[in-house]
Amino acid sequence: MASKLLLCDCAGTQTLNPGRISEACGVECSAVHTALCTAQLGAAADALRLDDQVVIACGQEKDVFTELAQDLEVTEPGFVDLRDRAGWSEQGQAAGPKMAALAAEALLPQQVTPGVDVISEGTCCIIGPGDVAFDLARQLAEVLAVTVLVTDGTTPIERRFDVVRGRLRSLDGALGGFTLELDALQQLQPGGRGEFGWGAPRDGAVSRCDIVIDVAGEAAFVTAPAKREGYLRCDPGDPVAVARLAFEASQMVGTFEKPLYVRLDETLCAHSRSQQVGCSSCLDICPTGAITPTGDHVAIDPMICAGCGECAALCPSTAITYEDPSVSALLSRMHILARTYRRAGGTGPRLLVHEAHGAEMIRLSARFGRGMPADVIPLELNVVSGFGHAEMLAALAHGFARVDVVLAPTTERDALDRELALAQAIAGDAALGLIDVPDLDALEAWLYDQPVPEPLADPVLPLGNRRQITRLAAQALNPDAEAPLPLPQDAPYGAVVVDTGACTLCLSCVSLCPSGALIDNPDMPQLNFQQDACLQCGLCRSVCPENAISLLPQLDLSDAALAQQVLNEEEPFACVECGALFGVKSTVERIMEKLSGTHPMFATSQQARMIQMCDDCRVQAHFGQDDNPLAARPKPRVVTTDDYISKRRDH
Repeated sequence: MASKLLLCDCAGTQTLNPGRISEACGVECSAVHTALCTAQLGAAADALRLDDQVVIACGQEKDVFTELAQDLEVTEPGFVDLRDRAGWSEQGQAAGPKMAALAAEALLPQQVTPGVDVISEGTCCIIGPGDVAFDLARQLAEVLAVTVLVTDGTTPIERRFDVVRGRLRSLDGALGGFTLELDALQQLQPGGRGEFGWGAPRDGAVSRCDIVIDVAGEAAFVTAPAKREGYLRCDPGDPVAVARLAFEASQMVGTFEKPLYVRLDETLCAHSRSQQVGCSSCLDICPTGAITPTGDHVAIDPMICAGCGECAALCPSTAITYEDPSVSALLSRMHILARTYRRAGGTGPRLLVHEAHGAEMIRLSARFGRGMPADVIPLELNVVSGFGHAEMLAALAHGFARVDVVLAPTTERDALDRELALAQAIAGDAALGLIDVPDLDALEAWLYDQPVPEPLADPVLPLGNRRQITRLAAQALNPDAEAPLPLPQDAPYGAVVVDTGACTLCLSCVSLCPSGALIDNPDMPQLNFQQDACLQCGLCRSVCPENAISLLPQLDLSDAALAQQVLNEEEPFACVECGALFGVKSTVERIMEKLSGTHPMFATSQQARMIQMCDDCRVQAHFGQDDNPLAARPKPRVVTTDDYISKRRDH
């Protein structure tokens, strides 16, 4: 936690109120400087020498203050941009609450995303026609171990790099760990006069490398090529782009830290049970193919994962959680922004969620345009594609009047569209939206002309996993809801509807339910259901032999959703021998009707009677039959002394 905030009005181009900021943030603020990065740089140096927990309210000259800290051999300060992100606009004092909110957010401890080391030793495979690939290989041969997979059969005339030809069957992996499977592979055979020769072709060859450069000019060999680290691709007809690839590849040697964007709890995954497929949301949405099925759950390759977060946003069971940042860290940021804004005297703030593209538009707006409205608080994330319905609803529950997500040209929006529809079904259309505009003027017009609804009168602090956050936020946003809220068809909340006329209470659905939402009763034939636990994965519907189950997407905010309710029950059958209760009466009677006297195994009345016996009595009855195939030979009679005496007397 910072102990001091250094303020600068950047040559008088913004209005700062240190008293309001200090009171709202609970941190000491310096006097307002005018040229902290130039004429008053000494004041910054003095503050850095005296305190190792300083935050400087300047984003533009971050490098200047960082170099100053290095020269002084002191701890590097933190930074918050109060000018371009909040204050440098036509709003003047009206931007004060937003400045306080952004300053308070900057003072929060920064979460460290877990990571793993990726080692690239510089082995490189170039795939493409000889006229492009060979020239590229010559440039890289001095810094990388290059092999060219030539696609047009061209033969090289030099041996500074290896050359093979063949057909690429598959390519998997990422930086530091690519695996190539090749068919019709031919290796070069150098020697003699004339062109080099080629060896005999063979299929199923496997090769590995750290970097792949694709200049084949065809479809990419991996999904989402722009997101695959270590996979470089461009149009072979563009010499500038090819030269750029050579530079990028030469920088990919060494040890790199790969963030572990998501965490998977396999025990919560609802992908499948007993070879019946249930939830496949993450498999369907992953743009890079990093997620694959494995048994009853999925597996995530952290090397291929690009960190878009869509899988975590759509996961109904919270088996996949996003870690960059985590849900708890993101909620803390939203909470401190909303709370500090209100403490500083603001009312009805709007949250603008964006990534680097949106941040640049905000900076341009502050410097060359109207600036952002005073009530719009920016929240920058690495990616916005994982900002799901739980986060949207939580922001409204924290007290934001409206939440908008700014899309970038590269944003994966499939999950966002689904999550927005789900959040709007719970909170209404007026408070949530996506902003997809082409330029700065359109963004400013959107925000300034946008109608702003009233925020939640009594903000709440939703905690827990994403399902719990959704429920708590939805209850706060719908305090008068008496009936369950209808949801879109792909929603992860809802009820199970059972056709009691078709259901035989076989309880196959109970055995496969991954979340325990369907429950049996060991004392009687009964199917119970807890709606709050239902993931709407569809496994129960798939396994039901009578097609008696359907799903009803809805969100029941009442306490009844937390308790068990009976979906179907029947009277048990009483064993005709011992009277013990077993099975379902209607099922036993139906079997009697169909099999008694007609099936060879139940042709006689005694055989048919076994249908009406419990397990123990049925076993005893089977062993008591004369023609029991499992029966042993009768025990021999015990020979006594009288038997021996009688035998002698007879002789």
